[in-house]
Amino acid sequence: MSNVHPAVEHALETVPLNALTRRRLLRGTGLFSAALAASALTVASCSEQAAAVDAIGNFPKTPSWKFGFICHVTTNPFFTPTQYGAEDACKLLGVQYQWTGSVNSVVAEMVDATNTAVSAKTDGIALAVVDKDAFRAPVDQALDAGIPVVSFNADGARDDPGTNRLAYIGQGLYESGYELGRRALTQLDSGDVAGFIATPGQLNIQPRIDGAQQAFKDSGKPVTFTPVATNADITQGLSIIDAYVQGHPNLTGLLAVDAGSTQSVGQTVAKYKLRDKGLKVAGGFDLVPETLAAIKGGNLDYTIDQQPYLQGFLPVLALYLFKLTGGLLFPTQTNTGLLFVTKDNVDPYQNSKTRYEGSDTAVKLVERTGPIAHP
Repeated sequence: MSNVHPAVEHALETVPLNALTRRRLLRGTGLFSAALAASALTVASCSEQAAAVDAIGNFPKTPSWKFGFICHVTTNPFFTPTQYGAEDACKLLGVQYQWTGSVNSVVAEMVDATNTAVSAKTDGIALAVVDKDAFRAPVDQALDAGIPVVSFNADGARDDPGTNRLAYIGQGLYESGYELGRRALTQLDSGDVAGFIATPGQLNIQPRIDGAQQAFKDSGKPVTFTPVATNADITQGLSIIDAYVQGHPNLTGLLAVDAGSTQSVGQTVAKYKLRDKGLKVAGGFDLVPETLAAIKGGNLDYTIDQQPYLQGFLPVLALYLFKLTGGLLFPTQTNTGLLFVTKDNVDPYQNSKTRYEGSDTAVKLVERTGPIAHP
């Protein structure tokens, strides 16, 4: 019959000792004092704490959940920081993600990718809802299967998301287009303004052109705003913008609502020296290097940053918290913001090469100094 205290015996069972050492300790006489029991329990506790390091932060250990991102232009460089954001959030939380969808905004391919994710029992889905009707059934099927769905970057039509997604994480698209127009109106009072859009009707950018048009209408100024279709292919889009500008020599404003068209506007302004020919304003969206260079050179007045990194990071976080809490922490509507980048603040965007803006792959701290701009 062993005289070992049960607490000590339990503690020794949890300590990583080989079998021979454990038997010798248990056979010892007068060895297991209260002090030794305390020591053994302390060792056991430390061992348990070491095992818990596998958990993330103060969260419990969870399965390695896998979330699916379904994008409309999977290889577009705009979404490079979005993928870095998803990757960084996954590494932080101990989960995984898959990037899929369509290369050329083919909605049927995106629907197929969504259905595949549901069939594969993906743990959560982030979906760019670029068509308000096509994704209604696939999203309902996912929710019926217990798979949480959030939208990112695009969220159906204004005031009509078209799906029962739990929340939208991305820029307020109509609002950002409205502000694009309002900003232009601070630099012109009349004339003809062209608004270029790569894929009319597609709901990641159509609300922007609608918002810009409404801003000009609401101003009451004698401005004629004309939406002009370009092309998802940047080279073809540039040719269309170039031809339009040559055919309309009296334009006072050139605006664009997508990254490719914005880049092309800057290039066209420089090519024809439109600043010397009465052009008062040129602006658009996103932070591709050519656009930033055009701002620095004065060929674009401004571009709008919608923080694509957050459009990858935050959906992972929302889906993780939903899964972690059994749905008690419900995803919330999140506007990733609207920041005008101008000649006054473009330098940090050009000089800081980071994964957060998609210009570098390295994981690094970006130092900054000085006051933070505010009204």
